[in-house]
Parts: sequence; structure tokens; C-alpha cells
Amino acid sequence: MIKKTKKSTVFSLVREQSMFMTIIMSLLTFLSVLALGIALAIGTGVIRWNNQWELFATVQVIDTSKSESAKKIIDSNSDKIETVTQISTTEMKDLMSPWISGNTNVLKNYLPKMWEIKFKSTDAMDNFSEQISKHARFLPHASTLKSSTSAGMYMILMSGLILTLILGAIGICISYIARNTAMLHRRELEILNQIGASDNFIAHQMQIIVTKISTIAACIGFLAACPILLLIITAAHHARVGLMATINLSGAGWTALTMLPIAIIIFAIIVTRHTTINILKDS
Repeated sequence: MIKKTKKSTVFSLVREQSMFMTIIMSLLTFLSVLALGIALAIGTGVIRWNNQWELFATVQVIDTSKSESAKKIIDSNSDKIETVTQISTTEMKDLMSPWISGNTNVLKNYLPKMWEIKFKSTDAMDNFSEQISKHARFLPHASTLKSSTSAGMYMILMSGLILTLILGAIGICISYIARNTAMLHRRELEILNQIGASDNFIAHQMQIIVTKISTIAACIGFLAACPILLLIITAAHHARVGLMATINLSGAGWTALTMLPIAIIIFAIIVTRHTTINILKDS
């Protein structure tokens, strides 16, 4: 009976190299998944935040003589309005009390009349804005809260930049490992060249080694990053305030996160092949 032998690579990384590459790839995968996860979660939050306040606006009447005119315009547009709520003086005093010491009763002489309105469409909001602007201040919530949206976009850009730097670090590490391995196995490479082995065959040997290490490292990094990401999202939800309370990961976001380690493995294979081929051409 013929015994099947396990196919092995012509040469492999030494133990220290394998451990170093597995650890560094696990760490970089962990950081890349975390960076992408935070960017996607904040991006989802920004979209929800904008959609949440897109149809809301506040009408403020500073001049009390114009309050009746403003109220008539609001009533005449009732078919375009989904909900309208007049904010009472007591409610406004309660909102401002944390920032004012002493008696808040004096505020009643200075507080404007305010209505919070939710429109049925953005066109209805635009038409209403043109009518009310001569009698009162019209403040769309989306515009008022634009600073929160801008902060979210800056955080997304920062996360994207960090992810780009991490992928660059992965490329540098793999290139270094490939070069170092080629130097350690220079004699084997010379023998392979003498017996007619092609550059593609030698590069394939390196790709097999890197694929095994990258796959193990990607799994470790991904599994370590997911609980941390869930803790960040949970902590943000517990804040129950502002943009942070809306961040989350959709199904498409989790799919993108799952695909990232696979993309890193493919990226590692491509970098390994490119580096190995260049080394063989120069030798």
C-alpha cells in the first residue's frame, strides 16, 4: 500500500519569525477592525441623526406683537405640519435653570414664544420658512445641530486615516518578513534556481506560509476586536444623549467588518508575491 505524504513547502519561516508575524498581524488586524467598526458605527449614527431631525424646526417669536401673526401662519399651514407643540414658559425655565442661579421667575419677561414643529416633507418646511421668516426666527433642527454632524464626520475621517496607516504598516511588516526570509534561505533559493524552479513557484511557497499565518492572525484579531466594539457601542447608547446615542452597526456594517480580515489576508498575499518576485529579480 502506498502511503500518502503530506505536501509541505520547500522552506518556511523560523519559529521566532512565525511568532512575531502572527502577533503583529493579530494586533494590526485588531486595530483595523476596531477603526473600521468605529467609522461605520459613527457613520450610521450621523445618518440616523440627520434623518431624526430633518423634518423638525423651532419657531421663536422675540417681538410679542408678532406672536399672533406667527400663530396664524402656523394654523394656516396645518395641512403641511405633522405635529406642532408650543413650549410653555415653565418648560423653558426648567431647561435653562441648570445654567442660571437664583430666581428664574425674571426670565418670563425675556423668554420668546416658541413652537416645535414637525413637517410632513422638506418642501413643506421650505415653504413655511419663507412665510414665517418676516415674523419670527425659523430654526431647522438639522442646521442647528450641524456641529454634531460635523464632529461625527471628522471622527469618521480620523478612523479612515488610522485604518490606512494600519494597512500600510501591514504591508511594511510583510515586506520585511519576506526580505528577511529570502536572506535566511538564500542557499535554498540558489538551489531552486539551479534546478530550474521558476520565480512564480518560489513566490508561491512564500505565499503559502504567509497565508497560513495571516489567516490565524486575522481570526484572532477579529474575534478580539468585536467584543471591544460592542462595548463601545453599548457605552455610547447608555449616554442617552446627542449623536453618541444613535451610533450603531447595521447588518451591512457587520458584513464589511467580516470582509476586512479577508481583505487583509488577500492584501498580505499580494504584497508577499510582489516583494518576493522583486527580490528574486534583484538577486
